[in-house]
Amino acid sequence: MENETKVALVTGASRGIGRACALKLAECGYDVAVNYNSNEAKAQEVVSAIEATGRRAIAVKADTADLKAVQNMFREVHKAFGRLDVLVNNAGVVDDAYLLMINEDSLSRSLDINIKGYFHCAQQAALKMMSRKQGKIINISSVSSVLAVEGQGVYSATKGAVNSMTATLAKELAPRGITVNAVAPGFIETEMIDAIPEDKKEEYLKAVPMHKFGTAADVANVVAQLCSDAFAYMTGQVIVLDGGLSL
Repeated sequence: MENETKVALVTGASRGIGRACALKLAECGYDVAVNYNSNEAKAQEVVSAIEATGRRAIAVKADTADLKAVQNMFREVHKAFGRLDVLVNNAGVVDDAYLLMINEDSLSRSLDINIKGYFHCAQQAALKMMSRKQGKIINISSVSSVLAVEGQGVYSATKGAVNSMTATLAKELAPRGITVNAVAPGFIETEMIDAIPEDKKEEYLKAVPMHKFGTAADVANVVAQLCSDAFAYMTGQVIVLDGGLSL
């Protein structure tokens, strides 16, 4: 018998924003598939944390840039849970470099994961959701998609593409009962922020009108709301969550 509990798949869920989204959706009553690419131990920690809430969870390894790996991941999720209600497209890479320092390997990897990976997962999710005529796809974008940040030309371009695909896929999938929205976080307290030198971090902090960085939980809260019935009529939108940085 098909599982009646709603099911979410969160990519890049072993840490940071993905982890927070997986835990929040479990709190909201979802069973959760925790995608990871390299750190199985961290992914299993998230699974254990979800199971401690009484929800079911599995860890599924897949490089989202690899279509066959993504197809296998979705088969594994369907085998475990029998359905898919939510996809959170979160797995991504940030490899900052000024234009003249961009190398081909880094460029290809960013495009493959941040754009192709999102398309791969959205396509497979839509195939699962269309049969039920319902589903929600949430793409994690970035404030860099609407705000120019030096050295983030490639990253900004990929996140701008995420915004555009969000709008287009929303229009394509709306007749099939599937909504597609995006959340574009600003500076969020994750490992990426921890790696920034203190003087640069202070500079970024001063640029945020609210004078504080956001948290992964802040992003997860918005994602959870977009997955709720309260936002059932919203699709094709990009919600910028940046403490006023882009104003």
